[in-house]
Amino acid sequence: MKVSKDKKEILEDDEELEIDEYKKDEIFLKTHENINQDICGEIESLEFGFVKLKLVTTHEMIADSMSLIHSGFIFSAADYAAMAAVNERNVVLVASDCQFLSPVKFGDIVNFTAKVRHKEGRKRNIHVTGHVLEIKVFEGEFKTVVTERHVLKLKLDSEESDED
Repeated sequence: MKVSKDKKEILEDDEELEIDEYKKDEIFLKTHENINQDICGEIESLEFGFVKLKLVTTHEMIADSMSLIHSGFIFSAADYAAMAAVNERNVVLVASDCQFLSPVKFGDIVNFTAKVRHKEGRKRNIHVTGHVLEIKVFEGEFKTVVTERHVLKLKLDSEESDED
């Protein structure tokens, strides 16, 4: 499933359809819109506070001669799932506690689920699991913060003191 980034679809010439009126239950991805889904996974289901994501392992992810997939690709997909579950434009990862429970090899398909477990102000805690078939290969807790502006546009306290 490709996730739409716009709230309007162009039908014919000048006719526009308001998605909110037509597809009330459809949710649109608001974050990480430029991510490479070939290496971070493809969103299969997006709901409020919940995501299913599929990572198809590729040759480029192989770490050794036994076709082991580097754990960084597994983490990246889990992180993307967590960000999509929060689904706020300016969500930033601040911490994680992860376990890699079983190796992943070339050709495996890792199915991730991410669920927002706790929301307090701008903070979100997300639980993410990854499975290859019935085997749990990954489990983690991700802590995020939703910022008012993009993290690269935030004015940090240390920058303010440098200007004085």
